[in-house]
Order: sequence, then structure tokens, then C-alpha cells
Amino acid sequence: MRRIAPLVLALGLDALCGEPPAWLHPVVWMGRGLAWLEARAPRGELARGAYGLGVALGLPLIWGGLGWVVETVLPWPLQALVLKPAFAGRALLDAGREVEDALAADRLADARRDLRSLVSRPTAELDGPLIAAAAIESLAENLVDSWMAPLAAYSLAGMAGAYAYRAANTADAMWGYHTPRYEQLGKSAAHLDDVLSWVPARLTASVLWGLSGSHRQAALATWWRDAGRTASPNAGQVMACVAGALGVRLEKPGHYVLNASAPLPGPQVITRARRLVARAMAVSGAAAVSLRAVRRG
Repeated sequence: MRRIAPLVLALGLDALCGEPPAWLHPVVWMGRGLAWLEARAPRGELARGAYGLGVALGLPLIWGGLGWVVETVLPWPLQALVLKPAFAGRALLDAGREVEDALAADRLADARRDLRSLVSRPTAELDGPLIAAAAIESLAENLVDSWMAPLAAYSLAGMAGAYAYRAANTADAMWGYHTPRYEQLGKSAAHLDDVLSWVPARLTASVLWGLSGSHRQAALATWWRDAGRTASPNAGQVMACVAGALGVRLEKPGHYVLNASAPLPGPQVITRARRLVARAMAVSGAAAVSLRAVRRG
């Protein structure tokens, strides 16, 4: 039981308690470290690129090393407490519910505000259907980043793997933008996250497809047809699959349209998306526990 107990307890804590306070959250610490490093980045393009490469590789190594120490030194209940922040399942579902509730009550200003906890895009001009679409897209994309990929990393490489992945993903989330400020600084972080998330994204899409019930054919067709329409090689996999599974059009104006022939979603579709994502979390969590037991047995 001790082989799987840290993961079982960590997943249980996530379901029951959600996120720890910011002052105690390792991912928040990662973000603050990246902000500190950004303030000290050189100005020249080549130097910024080299600096960004060093951070992209060094940060996961440091956090992976810390994870290895925790798993080596601490008893399993404390390991579970440290592992829990690597997953953010409840926080993701709760954030989706907040947007859904605001939309259902026709409180568009609140829905736009709540949506900012899920997406980085501007929300001020989004109408109700585009707010719902953005929330569903984020539920699907973050199922990979904050659940499936850390689970897979922990199953294969323990605490070191989970925290190395979260460090790489956090660097991409903060620096991985095609803007003058981040083009050189965040290029390596973005590429590393693409590589590390490649398999988890497709695995997540497969799980979502398998849970789509009578909509499996539509989910598969939309996945294969539209997965490449997004700039990210990974986000489009899960978003396209979800668009087909829910029978809705998902759109980021000026960037992509997925399942274009379907109608845009309303708040009730966010409910269905949350339920689908929650089922995927349960199935993948059980699979990760089983894989961990087999690997450590």
C-alpha cells in the first residue's frame, strides 16, 4: 500500500480540499522565481535566447531534484502533501463552474472576470457563446497540463517527474508567447513543453474519446479533422475531440475554429464539459495508481 499511498492521498486531497494557499503553493513559487529571473534577463536577442534555454532546462532539473529529495527523505503522508499541488483537478472544475453559473444568470461581466482564471486571452469583448467556448476549451486544455501530464510523469518517474513537468509547463505558461518581450526568452520553454506534453495530450484525447458514449464517432472525426488548426501542436488535440464529443463549435476569434458546422455553446454545455472532464480525471487517476503499483511492485 505504501507504494501507491502518496498518490492516492494526494488525489483525495485534491478532490476534497482543492489548492493550498498561494504562500504554500510550489507552482506559485515557480512563477515567482520565473518573474525574478525575467527581471534579470539580458537584452540582446542571442543572449536572451541562451538565457531562456538555460532557464527552460535548469528549472525542471532543480524542481525535479527537489522532488527526488522529498520522495527519498519524507514519510509517505508528507510526500502526499507535497505531491498534491502538482495536480489541480478540483480547481479546474470549480473555475469552469464559476463561469457557467455567471453565464446562466446572465452576468456577463462576472463571467468575463471569472474566465480570466482559465484563459490568458482578452475577455472584455467576448459575448456569452464565446465565453462558454473559451471555458470549454480551457477545461480540455488544462486537463492535460494540470492533471494528465503530471499524473503520467509521476507514474513513470515519481515526484521528480511530476515536479519537473510542472516547472517546464509553468515556464511555458509565463514565457511561451510570440511577442517581442518573450519571443527569444520563452522559445525554449515553449518547445520543451510541446515535447513533454505531446504524448499526454494525445492520451487525454483518447480518454475523452473513449468516454464520449454515443458521440464517439463525432468526437473522433472532429479530432482528426481539426486538431491541427490551433497554433499549439497539443492543445488542438483535446479541444477538437471535446468539440466533437459535445457537438459544439469552439472558436478563438482571429485564430481558429473547431467543428465549424456546429452551433456555439451555451452555459449548459459547460456543465456537460465539466462532467466529461471529471470522468476523465477519475479514469486516468485510477489508471495512474494502477501503473504506479505495477512499476513499483
